[in-house]
Amino acid sequence: MDNDKKLFLSQKANEIRKSSLTEVYSASSGHPGGSLSIADILAYLFFEKLNINKDNPNDPERDRFVLSKGHTAPALYAVLAEKGFFPKEDLKTFRHSDSYLQGHPDMKGTPGVDMTTGSLGLGVSAACGMAKSAKIFNKNYKVYAILGDGELGEGQVWEAAMFAGHYKLDNLCLFIDWNGLQIDGPVTEVMNSTPIDKKYEAFGFNVININGHDFDEIENAVKQFEESMGKGKPTAIICKTVKGKGVSFMENNVAWHGTAPNKEQYEQAMAELEKLA
Repeated sequence: MDNDKKLFLSQKANEIRKSSLTEVYSASSGHPGGSLSIADILAYLFFEKLNINKDNPNDPERDRFVLSKGHTAPALYAVLAEKGFFPKEDLKTFRHSDSYLQGHPDMKGTPGVDMTTGSLGLGVSAACGMAKSAKIFNKNYKVYAILGDGELGEGQVWEAAMFAGHYKLDNLCLFIDWNGLQIDGPVTEVMNSTPIDKKYEAFGFNVININGHDFDEIENAVKQFEESMGKGKPTAIICKTVKGKGVSFMENNVAWHGTAPNKEQYEQAMAELEKLA
């Protein structure tokens, strides 16, 4: 990836992080840690890869994106606003009672949201259904989904993996946000899902391990997914990430899984992100 493109994507990821924090701060509620860890993945997908159109968000030929870890909706809303699906100023209404930007994504109320998610495991299952539908009706769209590492403790995630492998859904690409922390602590202590790569391989996936903050590695992994289409294997990209990425006091701190910053913390976080711009 050339430096200009990398700079552009870095700036978009930074905007996603700043907007995510603004949403959570404005609501005094939400999940900042996991929203920050997926910003680079979202920036790449939405600004480099996805075939989507803000003027026709329900185009039947569009690529599909499912945020299976629906509690990180601030990041999804941030990237959708950045793409022009709705005004950025509306992000400040996040989780307000009269807002269309609720705490979890709503496909009926929010432009650009392909699947309502929140209960962990449901999103990836729906993504599998979308991919299977494309196969049945000979459609060319691709289906991308982001799962949380804590989400892997849900049995439905592995039922979905079995489904994807059995039906050879090579048009399905899963990103596993492996930041190592869930609401109750380290994933390996709460419900150890490792080795994640070997488990997905056992279900018939093409598995790729990457640094989820490195745009070259993200791009190369997606290229491998595209090259594997037609070969009968879904793809799982396991992304090593940092929870709270970009904000010093949030990084690798489980306390920021679902905590809103106060005014002083918000201002410090935004100042740190401004220096990265």
